[in-house]
Amino acid sequence: MYAEGVPCWVDAQLPDVDAGKRFYGELFGWDFEAAYGSSVWARLAGAPVAALAHKTDGRMPTVWTVYFATPDAQTTARRIQRAGGQVVMAPLPVDGAGTAALAADPEGAVFGLWQPAGHPGFGVRHEPGAFAWAQLYARDTEAANTFYGHLFHEALFGPGAEPDFGRAPVGDVFPDVMPPHFLVHFGVADCESALGSVSRLGGRVQAGPFTASYGTVAVVTDNQGASFALLER
Repeated sequence: MYAEGVPCWVDAQLPDVDAGKRFYGELFGWDFEAAYGSSVWARLAGAPVAALAHKTDGRMPTVWTVYFATPDAQTTARRIQRAGGQVVMAPLPVDGAGTAALAADPEGAVFGLWQPAGHPGFGVRHEPGAFAWAQLYARDTEAANTFYGHLFHEALFGPGAEPDFGRAPVGDVFPDVMPPHFLVHFGVADCESALGSVSRLGGRVQAGPFTASYGTVAVVTDNQGASFALLER
């Protein structure tokens, strides 16, 4: 089980799950199996690494979402509201796998909560083809540190904490007008080679590669417009 406040899962909301399977299967070497509803689990060498879900409302963004572990999604949702954030989707049980919720911080960046039951989260992290980092691009990084530091103090600032979650100004990488948002990073062995694969598969490069404190990063979109990052360490 992942400790409270640790990024423990990611999913993508896509118009076409089959197209997502082809794109990410080739890019990261993922295999897929049916999950809840029309969703699929993505596996890397048998270990769960992500979910791809069908976007039920065309007005919703095509997006990757990071989920932070919580022992009690209802309690965490109330704490988010008291701290000035919003609950976008109230905690909802997911087929015995756990309880999911979506929230937004005071600047509007959306993130998920995951209270595990049958599904604890990532079976592997920090390897090529698996989750490696979540970066929040914020308007006010000090305010973000206060909000998330209060919400997930032990995971971010506690003794021995090794967080997979950084904060940076939006303008460091994106136009200043872009709204605050989370960017999910997946590990790659060779960033330049992976960028070639992204382009060949119908995705595009948004930014980079550039050097960050946590590795070499390139921001890309898949062939349906969902943004994510490649991270070479």
